[in-house]
Amino acid sequence: YFCRHGERWELQLKGSGKTPYSRNGDGRAVLRSSVREFLCSEAMHYLGIPTSRAASLVVSDDAVWRDQFYNGNIKKERGAIVLRLAKSWFRIGSLEILAHSGELDLQRRLLDFIIQEHFPSIAMNDSNRYLEFFSTVVSETANLIALWMSVGFAHGVCNTDNFSLLSITIDYGPFGFMDSYDPNFVPNTSDDEKRYKIGNQANVGLFNLSKLLQALKPILDPRQKQLASQILEGYGERYYSRFTELFKAKLGLLGENENDNYLIAFLLKVSLL
Repeated sequence: YFCRHGERWELQLKGSGKTPYSRNGDGRAVLRSSVREFLCSEAMHYLGIPTSRAASLVVSDDAVWRDQFYNGNIKKERGAIVLRLAKSWFRIGSLEILAHSGELDLQRRLLDFIIQEHFPSIAMNDSNRYLEFFSTVVSETANLIALWMSVGFAHGVCNTDNFSLLSITIDYGPFGFMDSYDPNFVPNTSDDEKRYKIGNQANVGLFNLSKLLQALKPILDPRQKQLASQILEGYGERYYSRFTELFKAKLGLLGENENDNYLIAFLLKVSLL
């Protein structure tokens, strides 16, 4: 942990070696990807998009072997370590793994810790606190992906383990910015099925939130489960509303006009030509 101006930040090293979660990986990072993460996370911060931050980058003398384009051409590269910061590194996957293993008491303890530390508007004695937590994550995830789309940012691996419970941009692995509008833009060369193409990010967000709801259901009562499902159904409307708001601001459109959405869609389509 690191405290500054009364705020607490969690420190994390990327590329420092194996952890219990490395699976078959070596836990290392190469210099090129480390520089990209450092620069992009800082750029996203100054674009006003919730994100982890980069504190330092150290070049390593260790050799790291990587197949950059996943074509069987493995090369030796220079290693590096990035020290990155976030208010929390807990992800949707952090709750999924506990629900999957049936560790519901531990899941409740973790949720209570996250709510107490990072969701001050939710009262800890509120019997609906997990429902309120879910509602906030749904709303803020929709907001985050709309912000990504407003700057043409594509996160290359949008699985539940790369989606923050605080709805910030984390884990800059494969990513990219569109040079020109293309809903089929994919920054990840290993994503042959284009699952995480930029035009699918909002849908993937909904999929991940449905997995979060699935993880929470064992600790919700029947009424809360029904309300949570209704909250999830409102995700699309929340995303579309925020998306429209951001693009109207870009175009300088004031007030409400029924033709605003048509104009936005038309201009995006024109940019494809």
